[in-house]
Amino acid sequence: MKTTTGTPTAEQTDALRVTLVIGSNRHGRFGPVVADWLLDRLRDRDDLVAEVVDVAEAALPTSLEPTPEATAALSGITPKLARADAFVVLTPEYNHSFPAGLKNLIDWHYAEWRAKPVALVSYGGLAGGLRAVEHLRQVFAELHAVTVRDTVSFHNAGASFDDDGRLRDPSGPDAAAKTMLDQLAWWASALREARTTHPYTG
Repeated sequence: MKTTTGTPTAEQTDALRVTLVIGSNRHGRFGPVVADWLLDRLRDRDDLVAEVVDVAEAALPTSLEPTPEATAALSGITPKLARADAFVVLTPEYNHSFPAGLKNLIDWHYAEWRAKPVALVSYGGLAGGLRAVEHLRQVFAELHAVTVRDTVSFHNAGASFDDDGRLRDPSGPDAAAKTMLDQLAWWASALREARTTHPYTG
């Protein structure tokens, strides 16, 4: 699988388009380390083509008003969400939930999430970000998206990776990622076919 930053090529059109959303914009964030590992897992698969949306690069206002600045920021985000067949949302846990910047990006969109599957990957301290994941499930249910059952979570994430960003023990996370991405691919294929043959109107 190849990661693309633009529209997938003709050779990739049969593959499922997955948009990875990096959910933290905090200074000194750990998210890019986990995102790089996750992108490698996506590249291992021939059935998926990945794009990235990074909350830290979104520069979206919190007012939800369609100002020229907001329109300019959305132009680099909305097309990646709209053409996706599925999403992987990567989140840390801040104060028992997910970051405000991620919620803001989600709230700027609606139809882009509908009738599509979302896989959730989290990182944090002892809880591994799982409380943020449970809150995100409620948000995506309201948006008519389907969250897949299995997740990948990194407890004490900073200690799980070495100074070069490699997992010290990749066996568990790699197996968890495969299970999660297998589920995501199944739902993405089924829902893509369903949206084509019977557009969702719920």
